Amino acid sequence: MNTNSRARLRLVAWGVPSILIAAALVAWELIVRLTDTPRWFLPPPTAIVTALVDSRRLMLHHTWVTLEELLLGFAISVLLGIAFALAIASSRVVERAFYPFVVASQAIPIIALAPILLIWFGYGLTPKVIVVVLICFFPIVVNTVDGLRSVDPELVDLLRSMGANEWTIYRVVRIPSSLPYVFSGTRIAAAVSVIGALIGEWVGASAGLGYLMTRSAAQFLTARVFAAVLISAVIGLAMFGIVSVLERLFLPWQHIGSSDE
Repeated sequence: MNTNSRARLRLVAWGVPSILIAAALVAWELIVRLTDTPRWFLPPPTAIVTALVDSRRLMLHHTWVTLEELLLGFAISVLLGIAFALAIASSRVVERAFYPFVVASQAIPIIALAPILLIWFGYGLTPKVIVVVLICFFPIVVNTVDGLRSVDPELVDLLRSMGANEWTIYRVVRIPSSLPYVFSGTRIAAAVSVIGALIGEWVGASAGLGYLMTRSAAQFLTARVFAAVLISAVIGLAMFGIVSVLERLFLPWQHIGSSDE
């Protein structure tokens, strides 16, 4: 595929979604204005942008609080998730003992668990980080375990026949082969990490985007609520994008075919 064809494909790939989003925003603006919809009920996009600009210092303060919570929780979930996955994949006893608890952690509604964490740990950083870990932990563990077990058993038998121990097998075969699965689970966790931070802040907090949403909604500052939602969405997209970039850096061969299309 020549350079011009690739440029046209990129233009279509980015141009069409951009046009659709712009058309939706224009339609939103026109519908709200033409129908005289109250701004406390549904603000137009221009009002949301105005709220972002006018409250930029307030938004920045609460954004940094939410970022601290989700980045710390996400980092902990990655470390714990990979460690648990290695233990589960290497031992059937560990799998039978702990894997049911990993699955059960997702059966409990986080919004119901958050108040309990608030009682135990107070209104500080800890309960928000724990909520983020509980949300991000599961996809990392499940995908990493699947990756560690996806290795060709004949290749493992070959290494064992050559005298390789379990650590060597993990280092040479299992861990490298599982990296695409690890990044897949990490991308999901990165995208939903902001949800954990917001849930923790909704239940009890004195700062953060979730706290700002609840306070603004109580005051019927709907444009500010939408602005906080927009920032949260951007954070989720940015987290997903950062992990995707890291995947391309560490696993470039995974994207050779797609980059040529």
